[in-house]
This record gives sequence, structure tokens and C-alpha cells, in this order.
Amino acid sequence: MSEDQKKQLEQQLWNIANTLRGKMNADEFRDYILGFIFFKYLAEKMELYANSILEQDGLKFRTIDETTLEGKEYIEAIREESLDKLGYFLKPNELFSEIAKRGNSDMEGISNFIIEDLQKILINIQQSTMGTESEDDFDNLFEDMDLNSTKLGKTPEARNEIISKVLSHLDKIDFKLEDTELDVLGDAYEYLIGQFASGAGKKAGEFYTPQEVSTILAKIVTTGKTKLKSAYDPTSGSGSLLLRIARQVKEVSNFYGQEMNRTTYNLCRMNMILHGVHYRKFNIKQEDTLEHPQHLGMTFEAIVANPPFSANWSANPLFTSDDRFSQYGKLAPSSKADFAFVQHMIHHLAENGTMALVLPHGALFRGGAEQHIRKYLIQDRNYLDAVIGLPANIFYGTSIPTCIMVYKKCRENPEDVLFIDASQHFEKVKTQNVLREEHIDKIIETYRNRLEEDKYSKRATLAEIATNDYNLNIPRYVDTFETEDSIDINAIANEIKKMDLQIVTTNKTIADFCKQLNIATPF
Repeated sequence: MSEDQKKQLEQQLWNIANTLRGKMNADEFRDYILGFIFFKYLAEKMELYANSILEQDGLKFRTIDETTLEGKEYIEAIREESLDKLGYFLKPNELFSEIAKRGNSDMEGISNFIIEDLQKILINIQQSTMGTESEDDFDNLFEDMDLNSTKLGKTPEARNEIISKVLSHLDKIDFKLEDTELDVLGDAYEYLIGQFASGAGKKAGEFYTPQEVSTILAKIVTTGKTKLKSAYDPTSGSGSLLLRIARQVKEVSNFYGQEMNRTTYNLCRMNMILHGVHYRKFNIKQEDTLEHPQHLGMTFEAIVANPPFSANWSANPLFTSDDRFSQYGKLAPSSKADFAFVQHMIHHLAENGTMALVLPHGALFRGGAEQHIRKYLIQDRNYLDAVIGLPANIFYGTSIPTCIMVYKKCRENPEDVLFIDASQHFEKVKTQNVLREEHIDKIIETYRNRLEEDKYSKRATLAEIATNDYNLNIPRYVDTFETEDSIDINAIANEIKKMDLQIVTTNKTIADFCKQLNIATPF
């Protein structure tokens, strides 16, 4: 698929999404359109798999008559295979295209009222997994899609009309799932999530990290590796960070994540499945990561995160005996959980692993408990590998400048910490600052080769950091001061004398004109 075709598909999906908009806000109609796209994906995946099983019998899945004994036997056999391979099951009459056609049918004797049947189908997808390995991965996936909500229309007929219209538009789009080399739908899904984030204001940070930042984090934690045993995101949002890691290596054996927001947790699981991640290869949990961690006892080879900036947390004194925090002697302040996330991630980092997370700049220099934790991580553990300053206004919902902190337990360069100031390297697009490919490449090349460049990067020794009392504010290490051109006072004085002479001459000329006109001079 060409770049133009890809953009055309993305625009088609965005236009369909806007069909639903009405009076709904961005995060409400997002849940519906992404849910419908996901349903179409599941149905087409189901049909492709079933047809591959039936090929030797010369049959097609959608033509099986479920009312006959032979048809029932086929359906049951396919159901068992599908639950093992795909993790879910749909009957032929539950396929997306079937329900879309019925919703837009004008044939006599066939009702085009599909809301109730569609809601049942979405529930049936979940129920098909009950008692199987994939049960947790499909549990309540469609709970945010209330097809009887008045937001879709005041009457059942109005709601049915808009839903049928959306399904009809989606049914005409070919997601090319049979071509396993392409991830057309996955790319389009990411595009839509990004579009919704751009219109979601402050809420965007709950579920989406800008693609450029995701790419930087993913490239950092995959440096020197082609395969990963595990990748983990403790604040997984829509899963975009984890999926970005998968693009940087040949294989990620398992994905792990935790997300507090229920709606975003559902979106993350959908995103995983839709990108072709097998249900056995991801383990996404819904809970507060700091208060109720779900992956205790596990370590991960690559860890990435974009935690909520300076969020509140309990900082309960009981956590001083929690293995994640006990060795530091202090907890992160209750009003700023930034270093609580760092401590949590360090605890889960494998000895050969790399972790990278986005934090607000304040985490680099604030005093008190945070300074104490920074000192422990650098002086006692020597885990900090790099600090990268990013431009302001690159995240949706906040204009503050941010940074990336990189940690390793076994560092290849234990004698220094690399500081990169990329804060002035961006392109302004409307009201947003954007990192282009050349900006990303420069950051990654500098990090991987630990390059030093005047006014851009510097390797600071541990002694130098200690001298600064573990204040990691980037300008302390990367000197970006621009000297102004020297001023020649004598030249300026001579210029003023010339101007004074010109003024005298001009005044004489004006006085002469005034005399000729027989009017008073202004002097």
C-alpha cells in the first residue's frame, strides 16, 4: 500500500468517525468508532481463519447453514479451533458484513432494526471466551459501547439509522487482513487514536503518547537488541508505547502492562489484538500501578512509560516496607508521584534491561525526598544512564517541557551520565511543536554513540553530578549560552555625531521652506 493510499484510508475512517460525532465529545464518539472498527476486525479475522479450515471441504464459512445437523457440527468444530487459535468465536450470522447489510436492507419482510442483535453479538464475543485462556483478555471489551445511549440519537429509530450508516461505510473498506505483511488497520487505528488525542485536551495524556516520543523511547530500550523476551509499561494507556517497541525489533515474546482507567484499559487490549498480538502474548491488567501492582515478582527486559505528570498518590508509610521502595529510605512525596514510578520501574527492570520514561522537568531538580532518591540511584546504584531534554508543547493537553530519563542496572558506560538538550530542535506546526525524523535520529545517534556536541550534549562525570548536589537540571551540564556580538562604543558615538549633523542640516532646510511660505518655523 502506497503512502497516498494509506492517507486516503485514514481520512476515510476519520470521516466515518465524524458521522457519529453529533453532540458527543471526542472521547465518547472515539469509544464507538474504535469499537465498531474492532468488531469488523474480529469478524474478518474469524472468517479468514474459518475459511482456511473449510478450504479442504470446498466450503465458505458464511454459507454454512446453522440450522442443519451437518452445519452445527461444522460450527462446533470451528468454534473449538477458533477459541484456541484466535481466542474468541463468531457465528456466520454474527459477522460484521452480515449485520451491516441487514441494517441497510430495504427488502420487504426483513427488519433493518439491528441495535438489539448487534448488542447481543458484542456480548456473545465476550461470552464465547468464558472458561478459556483468553477470558481475561476479552472480558467486558465492549462495555463502553452502549448502543441504546441517547447520545447516539433520541429515539431507537434514530440510533439504528446512525449505527447502520456507520457500519455500511466501514463495510466498504478493505482492511487487507489476508496480507500478513501489511498492518494497514493497525496503522489506521493508531492514526485515529492520535486524532482523538489531539481533540481531547487534558484528557489526552490519559491514553496517548505522541508517536514521535514513543519512537524515541522504543529506540532507546531496544538499542543493541533484535529480540526481546518481555516489554512492560506500568501506565500503558492505549498500548501505543508497547506496540512501538515491537516495530523496532524482530520479535517481542511477551507484552505486559497496567492501566488504571477502565475505558483506556479496554482500548489497550483492543489495540493489542488489532495489531496482531496473540492473546497469549500480552498480559494487560487494570488497577492503580503504584497502589495495587499486578506483576509483582516479575522483571522485564524493556520498560517504557509516560506516567501522569506529578500525580498524587498515597505515599502510605506502609510502602516503606514494600520491596519497590524500601531500599531508598524515603518515599516520593504524595503530591508528586514521578519518582514513585521510577522506583516501581527500577524494581521490575531485569539486570540486562533498559528502561526509559517521560517526566516533567521538575523531577530533575526538586529537593527533599526526590533529591534523596536521585542521589541513591546515582551514587549508590549508578543506574542513571542518560537525561534527554525535549521541547515544550509536544504533548497533547500540556505545554510544559519534559524530559526522558534512561536507567540501566548494568551500564556499559558507568563512569558518566549523558545529557542531551534537544529542547530547541523541533518544527512548529500550528499551535503544536513537532519532532521530525531528523530530530529523532539526532537524539538516538547521540544517545547510542554517547556523542558530545557543543550546546547539544555532554557526558557528565559522577563527580560533577555530585558537585551539583544531584541536581540534574540540563543547563548545568549542557551550556547553551549564546554570547552576544561585542559592541563598538566608538563606532556608535561616531554614528550619533553623523545623525546630529544630519538633523541640523534638515532643520535648516525646513526653516528655509517655512520662510519661503511665510509661515512660522516649528523650531
